[in-house]
This record gives sequence, structure tokens and C-alpha cells, in this order.
Amino acid sequence: MTEASTGRWYFGWNIVAAAALLTLLSVGMRLGIGPFFLPVARDLGFSRSVLASIVAVGMICYGLAMPLAGWLVARRGTRFVLLLGTSLVIASTLWSVAAQGTWDFLLSFGVLLSVGLAFTSPVALTPVISHWFTRRRGMALFFLSTGSMAGMAVMTPVLAFAIEAVDWRWTLVGYAIAFSLFTVPVAFAVMRDEAPVHTDLQPEEIAAQRAQPPRPQASLKVREVMGTVPFWQIVLGLFACGFSMNLLGTHGMPMLMDHGFDAISSAFGIGLIGLVAIFGTVMLGRMADRLPRRNILAVIYGVRGLGFFALVVVGTHFELYLAAAIGGLVWAGSIALSSAILADVYGVRLVGVLYGLAYLGHQVGGMISAWLGGWGYERFGTHWVAFGSAGVLLLAAAALSLRLPPRGFTLMAPQPQA
Repeated sequence: MTEASTGRWYFGWNIVAAAALLTLLSVGMRLGIGPFFLPVARDLGFSRSVLASIVAVGMICYGLAMPLAGWLVARRGTRFVLLLGTSLVIASTLWSVAAQGTWDFLLSFGVLLSVGLAFTSPVALTPVISHWFTRRRGMALFFLSTGSMAGMAVMTPVLAFAIEAVDWRWTLVGYAIAFSLFTVPVAFAVMRDEAPVHTDLQPEEIAAQRAQPPRPQASLKVREVMGTVPFWQIVLGLFACGFSMNLLGTHGMPMLMDHGFDAISSAFGIGLIGLVAIFGTVMLGRMADRLPRRNILAVIYGVRGLGFFALVVVGTHFELYLAAAIGGLVWAGSIALSSAILADVYGVRLVGVLYGLAYLGHQVGGMISAWLGGWGYERFGTHWVAFGSAGVLLLAAAALSLRLPPRGFTLMAPQPQA
């Protein structure tokens, strides 16, 4: 019998809570580059396009490190990967604050910090949560997404205030200290890769499982998965997700400031999206285990796409906060639903590696949008090039999501004939 089936507190929820807070810190920094953008550019003498290119390189390095993080989790465990990532964050911070030239800042802030954050990102935490949860997997992964949204809500204004109070270098050092003080104890005290045999199933579900044991089936290999249509539908959806999220995180504040909003109002507007998304995530998480996941994913992408068109045209504080609040309701969940659908369709054994590979599409989108946001504004004098592209891509992702397999559909390797 498991703790879940006897009514006692299920330890898996401790893992979810710790993972959500860790995600707040890691993804919050990854999506919170906006407050750093103009101060770093002024201090180091970078043009917008040069700094945007550095951020773009960081996005692709973040994505390329994701499959490696998933591979290391499968072989060395969650604790090892979290501690390695924390070491890289500390090293990259010390290098970044001492950097003076383009190459120094590219390698430290763009490359090394991105790899460290990737090793402490949701891709390192999704496998352990997927193993600990069966019945409430959708909700558990949505709570992990809550950390991402809380990161946007909390980290963007906090970083903006800190940079105005001190400067971007001391803010980065303070972040690295707080990050380490949280991550190291969590890695040793909370993260456990071995889950109970029946995870969070209830007694009647365990009995039904024993009464009708599933036939042994061989799951697909990674190479075989990459030859299937659902995998690429998820990848393309995550491409649009990464394009939009990293565009907002990198160029959202500069765009709003170019449109006449001050730095604090701009940071609060971006943060409000994440704040509202926390409550939206709880609501969507409850729906994810009851309604078709592909339909919820399509709604998330569709409404978010319309929100990007709205953000470019807002002219008053009321319009900004209204657009942010509406967009925040569906801002979260695309990554959680994508990982849950991957586990549904391909099984939990490969979910870490597959999530890392699919998330690479997310970061390719982020790399392109980080560059396009800077280049498009300098070339054409408007943010419509990048933000309009984000809206179109998200609407296309909504259409693709509706064509994903329904829940209960699992792709397995063909069985040899007797």
C-alpha cells in the first residue's frame, strides 16, 4: 500500500512543491532577461541587435542542454544534475560580472549560465514527477508549470527593482547566492528518484490493476519516436511557445518602454501575466486530468496568440493590465500539457529524454525571437515584426494541437509474431 492509498500525505507532493519553487528561480531568470537588457546594453556598450544575438545564443544553448540534462537524469539521477547545474550557475555569474567585452559576455552569460539553468529547469524535474504520479500526473505537472509562471510574476519585477536599487552585476550575484541556498538543500533532502510501486493510485485502482495486469509491451526507441507525427506536432507547438515566451521575456519590457510606459509599469505588466497565470495554472491543472488535453492545449495557444496582438496596441495602463490579466489566464500549461501528452503517448520511461528533445524546439523558437525582436525593431522601427509573428505562430500551434492523439492512445513498438 502507498501513502496515497492509505490517506497519509503523499511524499510526491513535497517533490512537486520543491520543483515548482526551483522552477520559479531557474525559469524566472531565463524569462527575466528583460530587466537586464537595457542596463547591460548601456553599461557594456552593446547595440540592441548585438545583445539580442547574445541572448539568442543563450536560448539555443539552453535548448541544446535540455536533452543532455534528461540523459544525465536517466543515468546519474536528479540530485547529480541539480548540483551540477548549480555549480555552473555560480561559475557563470562570477564570470559574467567580470566580463567586459562581447565574447566574454557571450560565453559567460549567454552560454554557461544557460547550460546551468537548463540543468535546473523543468526538464530535470519532469521525469521524477512523472514517476511519482499516475492518477494525478496532469495536475502535478501543471503545478510544476506554476513555478514557471510564478517566476515571471515574481522575478521580473524583483529583478527590475534590484537593478534600479543597485546595478545589474550585484543583482546577478544576489540571484546566484539565493539560488544556491535553495537548490543544494532541496537536491539532498527532497529529490528521490525511486517512487512507490503503485505511485499515487487509490486502493480500487490498484485492485483493478492487479485484476487485469497489462500485457507487456515494448516501448518505442527514441529514434522511432522521432519518426512519428505526434512527436513533431508537439515540437512545433513548443517552437511557437518558446518563440512567444522568450520574446516577451527579452523584448516585452523594451517594447512597452518604447511605447511610453516607464520601467516599473512595464515590469509590473509583464509580471502580472505570470501572477494571473498561477491561478490559471491551478484551474487548468484540475481540468487536465478530466478533459481532453489536446483541446486545452489548443485553447492555451489560441488565446495566447490573440494576446500578443493586444500587447502591441495597448496605450494606457488599464489596457496593459487588462491584456496581461486575460493573457495570464492561459499563459501557463503548454509545457506541462506537452510533457503529459508525451508520457501518455510514448510512456514514462523516455519522458525525460523526449521532453528534452521536444524542448529543443522551444528554445530554437526562443533563439529566433530573441534575435528577431532586436533586429526587427532596428531595421523597421516597429515591434510588429516580432510580436505579430508570435501571434500567427501561436494560432497555427492551436490548430496543430487539435490533431494530437486523444488520451488513452499509446504508441508501442510492434510485437514479434508468435
